[in-house]
Amino acid sequence: MESAALTSSVLVLNKYYMAVHITDVKRAFCLLFKDLAEVVTCEDETYAAYDFDSWVEVSQFRKRFEEQSHHEDYVRTVSYDIRVPRIIRLLFYDRLPTRAVKLNRRNIFARDENRCQYCGTRFPSQELTIDHIKPRSRGGGSTWSNLVCACVDCNVKKGGRLPREARMSLVRPPVRPRRSPVLHLKLRQEKYHSWKTFLDNAYWEVELK
Repeated sequence: MESAALTSSVLVLNKYYMAVHITDVKRAFCLLFKDLAEVVTCEDETYAAYDFDSWVEVSQFRKRFEEQSHHEDYVRTVSYDIRVPRIIRLLFYDRLPTRAVKLNRRNIFARDENRCQYCGTRFPSQELTIDHIKPRSRGGGSTWSNLVCACVDCNVKKGGRLPREARMSLVRPPVRPRRSPVLHLKLRQEKYHSWKTFLDNAYWEVELK
């Protein structure tokens, strides 16, 4: 479905083929159309690169004559269907990626897999809150080891107390992730398996936004 295609993610490499971040499909096509990036594919240990026009041709050929994989996505335009790329390479961007994983709501939700760390139930992001294990009113800081996902009911139950004072316990101790939690979740999906080629041990700690 096209709606699913537009919500897909695209891994972005710098000119040296190092992963620098993740972008959305619309941004990826914009970079391709402006000749600021190229599509990179890796199939059966064979690499190929395509500019926008050649990617359109490849997409049309594959759509017409080759068997479609269930994890391929296409976006329909007025004139043709174009396959959603999984990886693009910026042709002129040579900065190196940063290694620190940013402490933000999205990464905390991804680290905890959208699961309340008190009751263990998984919720949609909009139904979760961020809880300070040691409340801020008692000197608790906003750190990886003091922040967890919590559902509204558990957060209200705990209030301004420590978990033991509220007779609650954590599903697992919160830790600072060594690599992007969002990346970890993406790699579980088959359609993003091609990313692994560009995420060897030297790049596992790259921050992917």
